[in-house]
Amino acid sequence: MPITARRVRLLTPLAALAFLSLALLIRVVDDGALRQHSGTALYASMVWCATLFVRPRMAPVPAGVVATIFCWMVEIAQLTGVPAALSARSLAARLALGVQFDPVDLAWYPAGVVPLVVLHHLVRVRHRRAASTREQPAGLIPGGTG
Repeated sequence: MPITARRVRLLTPLAALAFLSLALLIRVVDDGALRQHSGTALYASMVWCATLFVRPRMAPVPAGVVATIFCWMVEIAQLTGVPAALSARSLAARLALGVQFDPVDLAWYPAGVVPLVVLHHLVRVRHRRAASTREQPAGLIPGGTG
């Protein structure tokens, strides 16, 4: 099954919904560090999904870099107090922008993105190998004398 931009645009919202569901489930069962750090990592995973939704043909590493930098920018913006003011008025703003700066979050954003970059890379490699196998002329054996 080919990986098309359309297919990526259909699957990334579903993946983001899965990450959000997992984050909410963890919030129900834990009230400590797991809740805090997993929420940060899963937020970054959702940003990765949004990055690929906007640019479905983006390579894995650039998509991961964009997602991580976006998360870091949102975290650093919390130093200004603007996200906190917006969060006081809106639950959506609170979930998207946070309330206060936490330097530990800066390390948890890549923790949510790196596994997805690796998975994205592996899927692309597998897809390329399958495509090159399909394109080989009949009777030729890779590495053989054909």
